[in-house]
Amino acid sequence: QVQLVESGGGLVQPGGSLRLSCAVSGRTSNDYAMGWFRQAPGKEREFVAAISANGGVTYYADSGKGRFTIPRHNAKNTVYLQMNSLKPEDTAVYYCAAKLTYYSSVYYYTGQEYDYWGQGTQVTVSS
Repeated sequence: QVQLVESGGGLVQPGGSLRLSCAVSGRTSNDYAMGWFRQAPGKEREFVAAISANGGVTYYADSGKGRFTIPRHNAKNTVYLQMNSLKPEDTAVYYCAAKLTYYSSVYYYTGQEYDYWGQGTQVTVSS
């Protein structure tokens, strides 16, 4: 059974940075394309960033381009979401997701395509 555990959320001031981590257990993470999604109160879940299984291809929602990156460390079975220049509108619960794939250079950006989800970690951007 694959499990995803997020960590690193918290309260940060506008303009600050946070790095979220998602640890994958139960299977080697390089079998999975990974993604980050978020859900703010009263809003639908939305895509944030995605990375291919081999780490060579990334894709970002417009809201995070230039501010967010999604590095992964397959030897540590971990994917990250580095968030810089945070804004109050980035406040949400952030979820990581994994999709088992045989296509090492493909990313996925719709929630329905993912097989496994973490429990979420709260990010609050406020002064």
